[in-house]
This record gives sequence, structure tokens and C-alpha cells, in this order.
Amino acid sequence: MCQVFAGQDPERYASSTRRLRLNGQSTSIRLENSFWDIIDRIAEREASSTPAFISKLHAEVLELHGEPSNFTSLLRCACLVAIEGDRNEPALLAAE
Repeated sequence: MCQVFAGQDPERYASSTRRLRLNGQSTSIRLENSFWDIIDRIAEREASSTPAFISKLHAEVLELHGEPSNFTSLLRCACLVAIEGDRNEPALLAAE
């Protein structure tokens, strides 16, 4: 069983940093490549670029809850909701 998890390509869990603007401020976000892949797919389904999608998500979170204490964690959890769904919404991304 561990080969399913431990045997995965190391590139999947390697991190990479992307620079973008949130509320007019230049920033960088560092995530594992697997999460970037999911975010790219979400943005594509939303007919948006990845930076525009992330910026819109950040603006919506600010409006609903104020500044998130850990935006990268929020992005990771958004990926989980996109794949698995949550109690109120079905998954955005079907298993491919």
C-alpha cells in the first residue's frame, strides 16, 4: 500500500513559487506542484487565468471573513473541496 503514496513521482510534491498580484500588491505563493496543477484546472474551468482566479478567491475571502491567516493553506483546502466536494457543494473537478 505505501508504494501508492511513497512511490509517487517526487516532482508532484516538489514546491514551486509563483508571483502574482493580490489587491494590487505583488506577492508570491509557494505550493506543491500537485496543488498548482489543481488550481490551474479550477481556473481553466472558471474560464480564468490562474492569477486572476487566485486574486478573485482572495477578494471573496476578504469580503466574507477578513484577511486569512494562512492563504496558502486556504488554497490547499480549496483544492480538496474542488476534488472531493463538501457538505454543501459537489466536487468541481471530476476524477480524471
